[in-house]
Amino acid sequence: MDWFLQFFDMLLHLDKYLDMVVRDYGAWTYGILILIIFCETGLVVTPFFPGDSLLFATGTFAAIGSLKVEWIAVSLGLAAVAGDSTNYWIGYFTGPKVFTQEKSRLFKKEYLLRTQRFYDQYGRKTIILCRFVPIIRTFAPFVAGIGRMPYKIFLTYSVVGTTFWISIFVFGGYYFGNIPIVKENFTLVILGIIFVSVLPGIIEFVRHRYSSGKTL
Repeated sequence: MDWFLQFFDMLLHLDKYLDMVVRDYGAWTYGILILIIFCETGLVVTPFFPGDSLLFATGTFAAIGSLKVEWIAVSLGLAAVAGDSTNYWIGYFTGPKVFTQEKSRLFKKEYLLRTQRFYDQYGRKTIILCRFVPIIRTFAPFVAGIGRMPYKIFLTYSVVGTTFWISIFVFGGYYFGNIPIVKENFTLVILGIIFVSVLPGIIEFVRHRYSSGKTL
């Protein structure tokens, strides 16, 4: 059981353990990265897996030759799109009944409602914008399936959003991750990326609290 807990902890914080993973697992690192990105996007029960910070870290390690940036960009892009599609079809066949469940061991209803507000505000562009908002990017495909968004339209937006997401963070890490000031403060950079990623969600939460007449 201890080994499983250690392995799960590594998956949860892979952006921090990536150096060790590359060293110990070699080519299997690509498979682990694909699994994390697929699950973070494709399963509503794993929205807490690393996303933005992990992509930036992989780009940084690609820059020093530990990983191949072309393989990362293509494989993780495909994993993200496949995750989106899997989540879409789960939502499609599950149906709107999930909104009536007040409590669930698998996911929180509040995440669904928060994602629904994103759709109310941004429409189909949510599929693109959500790529840069943790939690929302996990639930947006699910809600799109529940809402019966035409799959071809959903897939188009998914590919566009994924392309921007992968390009910005992977190549951002590749070109800037090894700049001395960034390298020497890598942990702070990762924390900064996480903060910027969750900032839209915080703003949306605060805006909703005020608009509903509640105080913080």
